[in-house]
Amino acid sequence: MPGLLRGVARTAVVAGTATAVSNRVSRRQGGRWAAQESQGYEQQQAAPAPPPAPAQPPAGDMSDRIAQLKELGALKEQGILTEAEFAEQKSRILGS
Repeated sequence: MPGLLRGVARTAVVAGTATAVSNRVSRRQGGRWAAQESQGYEQQQAAPAPPPAPAQPPAGDMSDRIAQLKELGALKEQGILTEAEFAEQKSRILGS
């Protein structure tokens, strides 16, 4: 009988230790996943939607073109437009 009790006690200790380790690993992994998800969510929120393309001005009105180019330059300086988007809109305004 003492051998049987020793075996049961050893099994209980091993099972308890395994459960404690498993729970700790699960909590740590859950914390890492939560941190990664929150970083992904912050990055999605930080990316602004691209502004709508400005309407093409009439071919003969140069003052409207200049005003639109100034607006595009301001958007580019603020970081709203990338260099490629700026170049695309600029070419539309200038009609070339």
